[in-house]
Amino acid sequence: MLANLLPLFADLPLFPPVASKQAGQIDDLYWFLVAVSAIMTAVIFIGVVGFAFKYRRRANAHPTQIEGSTVLELTWSILPFLVMLVMFWWGAELFFQAQNPPKDAMEVFVTGKQWMWKVQYPDGTREIDALHVPVGQPVKLTMASEDVIHSFSIPAFRVRHDVVPGHYDNLWFTPTKPGKYHLFCTEYCGNQHAGMVGWVYAMEPREYTKWASGGGGEGSLADQGEALFQQNGCSTCHLLDQQGRCPMLRGIYNKPVQLADGRTVTADDAYLRESILDPNAKIVSGFEPNIMPNFKGQLSEENVIQLIAYIKSLSPNTPASQQAGGAPPPITPSKGARAASAANAAGGATSGQVKQ
Repeated sequence: MLANLLPLFADLPLFPPVASKQAGQIDDLYWFLVAVSAIMTAVIFIGVVGFAFKYRRRANAHPTQIEGSTVLELTWSILPFLVMLVMFWWGAELFFQAQNPPKDAMEVFVTGKQWMWKVQYPDGTREIDALHVPVGQPVKLTMASEDVIHSFSIPAFRVRHDVVPGHYDNLWFTPTKPGKYHLFCTEYCGNQHAGMVGWVYAMEPREYTKWASGGGGEGSLADQGEALFQQNGCSTCHLLDQQGRCPMLRGIYNKPVQLADGRTVTADDAYLRESILDPNAKIVSGFEPNIMPNFKGQLSEENVIQLIAYIKSLSPNTPASQQAGGAPPPITPSKGARAASAANAAGGATSGQVKQ
């Protein structure tokens, strides 16, 4: 019977594959922490056993006065401090890298809902519990939750981030190896939490461009947002070419906005989301409150994402990879990414297509 179990254990990986640029860096830090922990455990264990044997109880023992050693005390204080500083610096560097996606990152929108992941691409394509990404291209996920706290996790990419209701959360990664990888929710979110899983398909740039060329049947995210903009009567107050009862939206994205209370904020995704769902939270200088209706509970997170995509399309300075209108941007991976893709081409897994 044991012989029958050996092949099972042989095929059971201890760690998920390394399939992103960040994964190797995070693994290096992890193994450094394991090595330091193992060394410190061995030193403490050997010291305890050694001193227990050396200073064991004996008959007719004559104790001697032991003076302290300044060098020894400085050594066991300074060396661990320096090791901890290395851990702090290394971890902080990876943390700040994770918080700052490249400006040319391709933006994808993810909405968590009991018990599924809804994915929207700038060209309007939608998927459920599936995510398609090109190898060698940084990908930024803008995530929101419609109900409870979820946690978006792709172990092969070594990325995980809680998705909290009420605001946007972001994470980014750069896939390096074509294949099909697990997608999980790692925060208990209800009695069907275990079923909130999916797949990530990392594809060669040409394959991804071919897959994405189908586009969305209802138009791009910006087109869908424009339809909502007209449908909800936003265009009667937010005029595009002249000042109306509410602020102009053309060119506003990522620009400073002066508020009535004297503060200045940036019109990023979080500000636009708050202004759509709770218009009186931040009143723009020169405008009156209680003009725009409150859309909280009337618009889903997907609808809000579509409206923000439309507002982004009105700002010509928005990076092309984040413009939520028209066809997907051409994927032009770096030289290093092309080399990695070529090296993995022979063994890469075939990516499935699950467009919806």
